[in-house]
Amino acid sequence: MEKEIIETAVKAAGRAGALLKDNLGRAGKIEYKGAVNIVTELDRKSEDLIIETILKAFPGHGILTEEREELKKPGPFRWIIDPLDGTTNYAHGFPFFCVSIAFEEAGVIRFGAVYDPMLDELFTAEAGKGAYLNDRLIHVSDVEDLSRSLLATGFPYDLRTSKENNLDHFADFTLRAQAIRRAGSAALDLCYLASGRFDGFWEMKLKPWDVAAASLIVKEAGGAISDFKGAEFSIHGNECLASNGLIHAEMLRVLSKKIDKKTAFAR
Repeated sequence: MEKEIIETAVKAAGRAGALLKDNLGRAGKIEYKGAVNIVTELDRKSEDLIIETILKAFPGHGILTEEREELKKPGPFRWIIDPLDGTTNYAHGFPFFCVSIAFEEAGVIRFGAVYDPMLDELFTAEAGKGAYLNDRLIHVSDVEDLSRSLLATGFPYDLRTSKENNLDHFADFTLRAQAIRRAGSAALDLCYLASGRFDGFWEMKLKPWDVAAASLIVKEAGGAISDFKGAEFSIHGNECLASNGLIHAEMLRVLSKKIDKKTAFAR
């Protein structure tokens, strides 16, 4: 991979992260895309900054991002961007959010960067070369039992109107896991899984920009990632199940409802 690809992704993430950190508590105008789905002025400013940085270096590359129409270009190269993952957190001044940037070649994610500016933590991965946190090699946890696992999840924006809202899975996992966290940034949740802070993660109705970079980081950290039936994961799919690999089968059983509720209550 070209060194310039990695340098551009890291530079763009760093510039956008600094902008977001400096303006935390001053999110500006908030627009509602749905009942609970919002976008702030800083989402757009961060996005503009990232796109400007990428196109200056690679004007012929396509860009898929959250807040504007896809920029399509001929050729196999595309960047997938979430300029602010954790917008609701950011709008409330809750300091758990990140910038996510992935580089894709011919439909395959080749590099991913997720930057948390509040902790100055940069998670990166290049296909086939491992995953890193601030240049330190990271790996998923070695917890083998779901009952001793710390899980993470999130809820879709249409949870008020759709029956597929994750509340049933949340209840089932609550009875099986040691604990569950719902922090509000899927990209960071997946990076925390990759670095061993979480043991498992599941969520539905995520978008490509939520998971493109972080899913590669999970894979390169030795984790497992699939849909809720164990089939191959796609950034364009409707389901994301990620784990340290050791509890993956057990999490699949919970998602399929094949659990012994008496045993769950006993634990």
